[in-house]
Amino acid sequence: TFSQFKLFSPLAPPYLMCPLFCLQKTIGKIATCLELRSAALQYTQSQEGFTLEDVKTLEPILSSILTFNKEFPFDVQPIPLRRILAPGEEENLEVEEEEEDGGAGVGSPDLFPARVPGTLLPRLPSEPGMTLLTIKIEKIGLKDAGQCIDPYITVSVKDLNGIDLTPVQDTPMATRKEDTYVHFNVEIEIQKHVEKLTKGAAIFFEFKHYKPKKRFTSTKCFAFMEMDEIKSGQLVIELYKKPTDFKRKKLQLLTKKPLYLHLLQTLQKD
Repeated sequence: TFSQFKLFSPLAPPYLMCPLFCLQKTIGKIATCLELRSAALQYTQSQEGFTLEDVKTLEPILSSILTFNKEFPFDVQPIPLRRILAPGEEENLEVEEEEEDGGAGVGSPDLFPARVPGTLLPRLPSEPGMTLLTIKIEKIGLKDAGQCIDPYITVSVKDLNGIDLTPVQDTPMATRKEDTYVHFNVEIEIQKHVEKLTKGAAIFFEFKHYKPKKRFTSTKCFAFMEMDEIKSGQLVIELYKKPTDFKRKKLQLLTKKPLYLHLLQTLQKD
């Protein structure tokens, strides 16, 4: 019996490679199903989509994942397994990334294991005298917008020390790309009443995309809005170079071109 480490090792014996491929394919299909279920939960007005009963169908597959060899119950394509970095590997990839891009002004690539995008949370219950903030991410301007693969935005609320004040949320992947814009048109419900946000807090937006050559997801740039910018209506904010600086101490603009993150804020007070 081979250990899990040996099974997933790149040095696994040839006779294990076929079962390993089948296992990866099954895991990829399960990931697709979970993404479909996530999308169905976000659009509750729709009666279609991946149901709870469909999810339950996956239970016997998960319980025998290492030996499953039957036909998958749903006709879906597997999500490609994206790279999970080993300790110390990230630094090496950062060097490769800088060399590939010319090095100057690139910053670290901010690598991380890819999550399936689309972890938006519902609006908080209303409280008397408290204000709820909804932010619609309309679009982001990038000179190479059309080349971004599987783009999405991670939204977080941080204090001055970069500590999370609310759960982190990921948007679904962008709805479309055209010219110098990636369009999202998705609403984010900030998970804390405005009056309860600490002084100096900021809301961060990290634009992320997949790099197939390296098989990892990277932060391309980020933007943020501070408390004095919270007001109903349109807001256009500047983009900064990675890595994301949650403490806002060493900020570098991404470009001198008029390319920004376009938001629409809605405040609701009971």
